Amino acid sequence: MKRLINLLLVAGIVLAVLASFAYLGLDLAELGSATSLQQMGAYVQRFLSPDLSAGYLQAVWRGSLETLAMSAVGTLLAALLGIVLALPAAGRFGWPLQSAARLLLNALRAIPELVWAALMVLAAGLGPNAGTLALALHTTGVLGRLFAEALENTPPQPAEAIRLQGGNPVTAFCYGTLPNLAPQLLAYCLYRWENNIRMASVLGFVGAGGLGQMLYVSLSLFQEAQASTVIVAMLVLVLGVDSLSAWSRQRWIKA
Repeated sequence: MKRLINLLLVAGIVLAVLASFAYLGLDLAELGSATSLQQMGAYVQRFLSPDLSAGYLQAVWRGSLETLAMSAVGTLLAALLGIVLALPAAGRFGWPLQSAARLLLNALRAIPELVWAALMVLAAGLGPNAGTLALALHTTGVLGRLFAEALENTPPQPAEAIRLQGGNPVTAFCYGTLPNLAPQLLAYCLYRWENNIRMASVLGFVGAGGLGQMLYVSLSLFQEAQASTVIVAMLVLVLGVDSLSAWSRQRWIKA
Protein backbone atom coordinates (compact mmCIF):
# COMPACT_ATOMS: atom_id res chain seq x y z
CA MET A 1 0.00 0.00 0.00
CA LYS A 2 2.81 2.38 0.91
CA ARG A 3 4.61 1.61 -2.36
CA LEU A 4 1.44 2.31 -4.32
CA ILE A 5 1.03 5.69 -2.61
CA ASN A 6 4.65 6.58 -3.42
CA LEU A 7 4.15 5.61 -7.06
CA LEU A 8 1.02 7.75 -7.24
CA LEU A 9 2.89 10.71 -5.76
CA VAL A 10 5.72 10.34 -8.29
CA ALA A 11 3.19 10.01 -11.13
CA GLY A 12 1.40 13.13 -9.87
CA ILE A 13 4.63 15.12 -9.82
CA VAL A 14 5.54 13.98 -13.34
CA LEU A 15 2.10 14.89 -14.63
CA ALA A 16 2.31 18.29 -12.95
CA VAL A 17 5.67 18.98 -14.60
CA LEU A 18 4.40 17.91 -18.02
CA ALA A 19 1.27 19.98 -17.58
CA SER A 20 3.41 22.99 -16.65
CA PHE A 21 5.46 22.64 -19.84
CA ALA A 22 2.28 22.32 -21.89
CA TYR A 23 0.59 25.29 -20.20
CA LEU A 24 3.61 27.59 -20.55
CA GLY A 25 4.22 26.55 -24.14
CA LEU A 26 7.95 26.01 -23.65
CA ASP A 27 9.75 24.76 -26.75
CA LEU A 28 12.90 23.02 -25.52
CA ALA A 29 13.77 21.89 -29.03
CA GLU A 30 13.89 25.49 -30.23
CA LEU A 31 15.86 26.50 -27.15
CA GLY A 32 18.52 23.91 -27.95
CA SER A 33 18.63 24.60 -31.68
CA ALA A 34 21.81 25.74 -33.40
CA THR A 35 20.43 29.25 -34.00
CA SER A 36 19.46 29.73 -30.33
CA LEU A 37 22.78 28.41 -29.09
CA GLN A 38 24.63 30.72 -31.46
CA GLN A 39 22.64 33.72 -30.25
CA MET A 40 23.22 32.80 -26.61
CA GLY A 41 26.93 32.35 -27.26
CA ALA A 42 27.18 35.77 -28.92
CA TYR A 43 25.27 37.34 -26.02
CA VAL A 44 27.60 35.76 -23.45
CA GLN A 45 30.64 36.79 -25.48
CA ARG A 46 29.52 40.42 -25.37
CA PHE A 47 29.20 40.16 -21.59
CA LEU A 48 32.75 38.78 -21.33
CA SER A 49 34.16 42.07 -22.64
CA PRO A 50 33.48 44.59 -19.84
CA ASP A 51 33.88 48.30 -20.38
CA LEU A 52 37.11 49.26 -18.57
CA SER A 53 37.39 52.82 -19.80
CA ALA A 54 38.48 55.34 -17.18
CA GLY A 55 35.31 57.42 -17.42
CA TYR A 56 32.97 54.47 -16.95
CA LEU A 57 35.05 52.96 -14.15
CA GLN A 58 34.81 56.29 -12.34
CA ALA A 59 31.03 56.24 -12.74
CA VAL A 60 30.89 52.66 -11.45
CA TRP A 61 33.04 53.68 -8.45
CA ARG A 62 30.58 56.45 -7.59
CA GLY A 63 27.68 54.03 -7.97
CA SER A 64 29.43 51.52 -5.70
CA LEU A 65 29.93 54.15 -3.00
CA GLU A 66 26.29 55.16 -3.34
CA THR A 67 25.14 51.54 -2.98
CA LEU A 68 27.40 51.01 0.02
CA ALA A 69 26.15 54.20 1.66
CA MET A 70 22.53 53.23 1.07
CA SER A 71 23.01 49.86 2.75
CA ALA A 72 25.00 51.26 5.67
CA VAL A 73 22.66 54.16 6.45
CA GLY A 74 19.57 52.01 5.95
CA THR A 75 20.90 49.36 8.32
CA LEU A 76 21.91 51.96 10.92
CA LEU A 77 18.48 53.62 10.87
CA ALA A 78 16.83 50.21 11.09
CA ALA A 79 18.97 49.21 14.07
CA LEU A 80 18.05 52.39 15.96
CA LEU A 81 14.34 52.13 15.15
CA GLY A 82 14.42 48.38 15.76
CA ILE A 83 15.72 48.65 19.31
CA VAL A 84 13.15 51.39 20.06
CA LEU A 85 10.29 49.19 18.83
CA ALA A 86 11.78 46.02 20.34
CA LEU A 87 11.34 47.30 23.90
CA PRO A 88 7.53 47.52 23.74
CA ALA A 89 7.39 44.45 21.49
CA ALA A 90 9.16 42.46 24.20
CA GLY A 91 6.46 43.42 26.70
CA ARG A 92 8.46 46.01 28.63
CA PHE A 93 5.56 48.51 28.64
CA GLY A 94 2.50 46.27 28.95
CA TRP A 95 0.49 44.14 26.57
CA PRO A 96 -1.35 46.96 24.66
CA LEU A 97 1.93 48.47 23.47
CA GLN A 98 3.34 44.99 22.94
CA SER A 99 0.52 44.08 20.56
CA ALA A 100 0.76 47.40 18.70
CA ALA A 101 4.55 47.17 18.35
CA ARG A 102 4.44 43.58 17.12
CA LEU A 103 1.73 44.48 14.60
CA LEU A 104 3.84 47.37 13.29
CA LEU A 105 6.97 45.21 13.03
CA ASN A 106 5.05 42.50 11.20
CA ALA A 107 3.65 45.06 8.76
CA LEU A 108 7.08 46.54 8.05
CA ARG A 109 8.61 43.10 7.56
CA ALA A 110 5.77 41.74 5.41
CA ILE A 111 6.28 44.31 2.63
CA PRO A 112 9.34 43.43 0.48
CA GLU A 113 12.12 45.94 -0.11
CA LEU A 114 11.25 46.35 -3.78
CA VAL A 115 7.68 47.32 -2.91
CA TRP A 116 8.92 49.76 -0.28
CA ALA A 117 11.34 51.19 -2.85
CA ALA A 118 8.57 51.69 -5.40
CA LEU A 119 6.49 53.47 -2.76
CA MET A 120 9.43 55.60 -1.60
CA VAL A 121 10.25 56.59 -5.19
CA LEU A 122 6.72 57.97 -5.47
CA ALA A 123 7.07 59.73 -2.11
CA ALA A 124 10.69 60.93 -2.17
CA GLY A 125 11.53 60.87 -5.87
CA LEU A 126 14.19 58.98 -7.80
CA GLY A 127 17.58 58.49 -6.23
CA PRO A 128 19.33 56.97 -3.21
CA ASN A 129 17.00 58.56 -0.67
CA ALA A 130 14.20 56.25 -1.77
CA GLY A 131 16.46 53.20 -1.60
CA THR A 132 17.77 54.09 1.84
CA LEU A 133 14.27 54.59 3.23
CA ALA A 134 13.08 51.32 1.68
CA LEU A 135 15.94 49.36 3.26
CA ALA A 136 15.42 51.09 6.60
CA LEU A 137 11.69 50.36 6.74
CA HIS A 138 11.90 46.69 5.86
CA THR A 139 14.99 46.04 7.97
CA THR A 140 13.35 47.77 10.95
CA GLY A 141 10.67 45.10 10.90
CA VAL A 142 13.25 42.31 10.71
CA LEU A 143 15.67 43.64 13.32
CA GLY A 144 12.90 44.80 15.64
CA ARG A 145 11.45 41.29 15.76
CA LEU A 146 14.88 39.72 16.30
CA PHE A 147 15.78 42.27 18.98
CA ALA A 148 12.46 41.67 20.76
CA GLU A 149 13.01 37.91 20.85
CA ALA A 150 16.54 38.47 22.17
CA LEU A 151 15.18 40.75 24.89
CA GLU A 152 12.60 38.17 25.91
CA ASN A 153 15.33 35.52 26.29
CA THR A 154 17.71 37.73 28.26
CA PRO A 155 18.02 36.93 32.02
CA PRO A 156 16.35 39.77 33.97
CA GLN A 157 18.43 39.38 37.15
CA PRO A 158 21.22 41.90 36.34
CA ALA A 159 18.74 44.67 35.49
CA GLU A 160 16.62 43.87 38.55
CA ALA A 161 19.69 44.06 40.76
CA ILE A 162 20.49 47.55 39.48
CA ARG A 163 16.91 48.70 40.06
CA LEU A 164 16.97 47.33 43.61
CA GLN A 165 20.06 49.44 44.23
CA GLY A 166 18.10 52.57 43.26
CA GLY A 167 18.85 52.73 39.53
CA ASN A 168 16.19 53.97 37.11
CA PRO A 169 14.86 51.76 34.27
CA VAL A 170 17.12 53.40 31.67
CA THR A 171 20.23 52.78 33.77
CA ALA A 172 19.13 49.22 34.47
CA PHE A 173 18.66 48.56 30.76
CA CYS A 174 21.94 50.18 29.68
CA TYR A 175 24.10 48.48 32.33
CA GLY A 176 22.15 45.35 33.20
CA THR A 177 20.52 44.18 29.96
CA LEU A 178 22.36 45.76 27.04
CA PRO A 179 25.87 44.37 27.79
CA ASN A 180 24.52 40.82 27.62
CA LEU A 181 22.61 41.58 24.44
CA ALA A 182 25.24 43.61 22.59
CA PRO A 183 27.08 40.72 20.85
CA GLN A 184 23.82 39.17 19.63
CA LEU A 185 22.41 42.51 18.47
CA LEU A 186 25.65 43.30 16.64
CA ALA A 187 25.58 39.91 14.92
CA TYR A 188 22.02 40.56 13.75
CA CYS A 189 22.97 44.00 12.42
CA LEU A 190 25.99 42.69 10.52
CA TYR A 191 23.94 39.89 9.00
CA ARG A 192 21.26 42.30 7.84
CA TRP A 193 23.92 44.62 6.44
CA GLU A 194 25.16 41.75 4.29
CA ASN A 195 21.62 41.24 3.00
CA ASN A 196 21.05 44.95 2.47
CA ILE A 197 24.18 45.40 0.37
CA ARG A 198 22.78 42.83 -2.03
CA MET A 199 19.31 44.33 -1.98
CA ALA A 200 20.68 47.86 -2.45
CA SER A 201 22.20 46.65 -5.72
CA VAL A 202 18.75 45.56 -6.89
CA LEU A 203 16.63 48.50 -5.73
CA GLY A 204 17.99 50.63 -8.56
CA PHE A 205 15.73 48.71 -10.94
CA VAL A 206 12.84 50.77 -9.57
CA GLY A 207 14.83 54.02 -9.66
CA ALA A 208 16.34 53.93 -6.16
CA GLY A 209 19.89 54.78 -7.25
CA GLY A 210 23.20 52.96 -6.91
CA LEU A 211 24.65 50.22 -9.07
CA GLY A 212 21.21 48.73 -9.66
CA GLN A 213 20.06 51.82 -11.53
CA MET A 214 23.22 51.78 -13.65
CA LEU A 215 22.64 48.10 -14.45
CA TYR A 216 19.01 48.74 -15.37
CA VAL A 217 19.98 51.56 -17.74
CA SER A 218 22.73 49.46 -19.35
CA LEU A 219 20.45 46.48 -19.90
CA SER A 220 17.66 48.69 -21.22
CA LEU A 221 20.03 50.13 -23.84
CA PHE A 222 21.52 46.70 -24.64
CA GLN A 223 24.95 47.86 -23.50
CA GLU A 224 26.29 44.46 -22.49
CA ALA A 225 29.87 45.66 -21.90
CA GLN A 226 28.74 48.34 -19.44
CA ALA A 227 26.34 45.91 -17.76
CA SER A 228 29.16 43.41 -17.34
CA THR A 229 31.30 46.03 -15.60
CA VAL A 230 28.46 46.86 -13.20
CA ILE A 231 27.86 43.17 -12.41
CA VAL A 232 31.56 42.68 -11.63
CA ALA A 233 31.45 45.73 -9.36
CA MET A 234 28.43 44.25 -7.56
CA LEU A 235 30.27 40.97 -7.01
CA VAL A 236 33.37 42.72 -5.68
CA LEU A 237 31.27 44.91 -3.38
CA VAL A 238 29.29 41.97 -1.98
CA LEU A 239 32.42 39.87 -1.45
CA GLY A 240 34.13 42.79 0.29
CA VAL A 241 31.22 43.38 2.64
CA ASP A 242 30.93 39.65 3.38
CA SER A 243 34.62 39.50 4.28
CA LEU A 244 34.38 42.62 6.44
CA SER A 245 31.31 41.27 8.21
CA ALA A 246 32.95 37.90 8.87
CA TRP A 247 36.06 39.61 10.24
CA SER A 248 33.92 41.88 12.44
CA ARG A 249 32.02 38.95 13.91
CA GLN A 250 35.24 37.14 14.75
CA ARG A 251 36.89 40.29 16.13
CA TRP A 252 34.06 41.85 18.14
CA ILE A 253 31.56 39.10 18.88
CA LYS A 254 33.56 35.93 19.43
CA ALA A 255 36.39 37.68 21.25
